[in-house]
This record gives sequence, structure tokens and C-alpha cells, in this order.
Amino acid sequence: MDTAVLIKVSLLMLAGGLGALSRYVLVGVIQEMAGSSFPLGTAAVNLLGCFLFGFIVTLIDERMILPPGMKPYLLTGFMGAFTTFSTYAFETASLIRYSQWVWAAANILGHTLLGLALLVLGMVLARAI
Repeated sequence: MDTAVLIKVSLLMLAGGLGALSRYVLVGVIQEMAGSSFPLGTAAVNLLGCFLFGFIVTLIDERMILPPGMKPYLLTGFMGAFTTFSTYAFETASLIRYSQWVWAAANILGHTLLGLALLVLGMVLARAI
């Protein structure tokens, strides 16, 4: 494997590891502070992830404050491991921005309803093993 590619892949893995670790710690701290059975930690991380994704993508694409080369590490690596909900929200916002209302609604309903259905299906199948 080319050295440059190996470095890029290593940095992407590092960013993903940091995102996953950040999510794990933050969810645990928030959930413990909340003292509730409602998954407030996950909700908080997903909502924070939406904010951070929007903030970072704007700094890179519009404000050009961060170099474009940082995009895969920050968005795919860190944010991808921190939360995929932020990517879903960004993609839905993009559909809305370009007046793709039907696709935006399908994306929202599809992720929510199909995601829940597949989660339950996975649980049912795992329990059957």
C-alpha cells in the first residue's frame, strides 16, 4: 500500500476512534447525570452531532476556515463514529434546501420507521438464535 494512502487511512481510523470514544464518554456522563431511563445521553449526542456537523461542514465548504482536506477526517471519521444522525440530518436538510420535499419526507420517514422496524427485526432474529 502506498505510504500516503496508509497515512490517510490511519488518520481516518484515529478520527473514528476519537469520535467513538467521545460518544461513549459523553453518553455515559449525560445519562448518569440525568438519572433517567430515557436515553437522554444518546439524544444529546445525536443533537450535538447535528450541530457540530453543520458547524464543521460550513467552516470547510463556505467559510473556508478549515482546509478541505480535513473533511473526511472530521466528518466521515470523527462525526461518523460520534453519530450518524448528523449525516442523516444534513442530507435531509440538503434535500429540503433544493426543494426535494418528497425525498426529504421519504428520508425522514424511511430512517425513522424502517430504522425502528429493522432494529426490532434484528432483536427478534437475535433472540431466535
